[in-house]
Amino acid sequence: MRTLAHIGFVLALAAGAFAQTPDAAPTPAFDIADVHVSPHSNNPSMRGGFYRGGRYELHTATMVDLIRLAWALDNGDKVVGGPAWLDDNRYDVIAKAPDSATRDTANLMLRKLLADRFNLVVHEDSRPLEAYALMAGKHAPLMKEASGDGTDGGCQMVGKPAGPGEIPMRVMSCHDTTMTALVAQLPGLAGAYFGSFPTVDLTGLKGGWDFTLKFTGRGQLQAAGSDGISLFDAVDKQLGLKLELQKVPMPVVVVEKVNDKPTSNPPGVTQKLTTAPREFEVADIKPSPADETPSENIRGSKLELRGITLKELIHYAWDIDESDSDMLVGGPKWLDTARFDVVAKAPSDDPASGPQLDFDALREMARNLLVSRFKLATHNEERPVTVFALTAVKSKLRAADASNRTNCRSTPAAAGANSPLSRSLTCQNIAMSQLADKLRDMAGGYIDHPVIDATDLKGSWDLVLSFTPARLMQNGGGRGGDAGPASAASDPNGRLTVFEALERQLGLKLETRKAPMQVLVIDHIEQEPIEN
Repeated sequence: MRTLAHIGFVLALAAGAFAQTPDAAPTPAFDIADVHVSPHSNNPSMRGGFYRGGRYELHTATMVDLIRLAWALDNGDKVVGGPAWLDDNRYDVIAKAPDSATRDTANLMLRKLLADRFNLVVHEDSRPLEAYALMAGKHAPLMKEASGDGTDGGCQMVGKPAGPGEIPMRVMSCHDTTMTALVAQLPGLAGAYFGSFPTVDLTGLKGGWDFTLKFTGRGQLQAAGSDGISLFDAVDKQLGLKLELQKVPMPVVVVEKVNDKPTSNPPGVTQKLTTAPREFEVADIKPSPADETPSENIRGSKLELRGITLKELIHYAWDIDESDSDMLVGGPKWLDTARFDVVAKAPSDDPASGPQLDFDALREMARNLLVSRFKLATHNEERPVTVFALTAVKSKLRAADASNRTNCRSTPAAAGANSPLSRSLTCQNIAMSQLADKLRDMAGGYIDHPVIDATDLKGSWDLVLSFTPARLMQNGGGRGGDAGPASAASDPNGRLTVFEALERQLGLKLETRKAPMQVLVIDHIEQEPIEN
């Protein structure tokens, strides 16, 4: 269920020029809209963004997310200017549009909503932004010019699994592929090399090309030693091209002014937009066979779980990380052992149906399924739980440049392509409380409890944190306190856990302690589900 519990829904955005409307055409608007500040979350990320059946929903979206969606931008870096909180404050938007509206008109409606409710004023411009640019080398390209025009080409990963003790080489086979198509595919096939930076084609090469590109995964470069080759070196030596980080002029949306709090919702809007509790159209639940291999599959509007415990299903339904054992309290011992097969289908007219799913809706359906079929009863209360406290040992932080927006982004180039510290994060104008909120999401695999700020450091800071992902550390990297600074020996290869990196690079430390938090308490649950 770990994969299922961390599935995120990302709205597909059209790249390219901004959508334009004739000056004389009236700006379309949602019929009604509920806009409010999102409840606090330790690991927030934007959810939703679907428009179907006249209903539009967004949850925990930053203002940058909202502007990016409204102007159909392919990258949040193309939203420039604005106050420091633009990348940090989060909002929920639930709106009703005319049945005849399309997704494109929904984007225009979102623009008007932002103008009306946040007093947003922007203009379109072009600015130099950091991007990985693919450029022609000093000599002729080492690729074969294809007979086609590139319209039917593309790249795919090929090759056989590595043998025992071997470091696998990634092999990308491209046929009749344009350079524009190549730069569009590279982040998806070798994302660890790019972080959050976009890619652009500046080669000037036209038409389609045939070539094979072989490189070592970013996280395995050091282990591969002299046998490894970085993506950048492979592009240079095998294709005769250059892939470099530089500033490239790009179309942007410039924020001139915006309010951090939306205007109040009109009376009765929330009630008008409230829907009936969402439930699966059909759900089959039965005990798993003794030899069942646990699995999960979500396809279309169908949810299929095999060999799942009810505790795992509760963690999913309430969006509680499975490693947070303290955040789910109570219940009989069999919750960890009795396993079930659950096959359920969402209603065909629900926003969760179809090729894209709204996972908030699926979780709501899973909660209702547990209540109706297992008589689950729960309540929330505050209890002391294990947390990581972020403390200051001897701060090495730099005072922030107040002109920058609050932001943390993945910057793998900060540690160098061949560095064992293959996870790098650059944060600007960030308070320690904000860093504590973001750490768990940034350092997946290490931190298995909520993080709280106990540094007593006031103000905002600029910082760079580089460490080795947990999966690449010896003996599995260790989660939580097992990989803490006190217990982790110095690595002869220069690898650092996130705990070591925090202390050595920033003068900060993560310590386990107890702190009061809201937890989910199980009051009652039946072991035998009501019959299908």
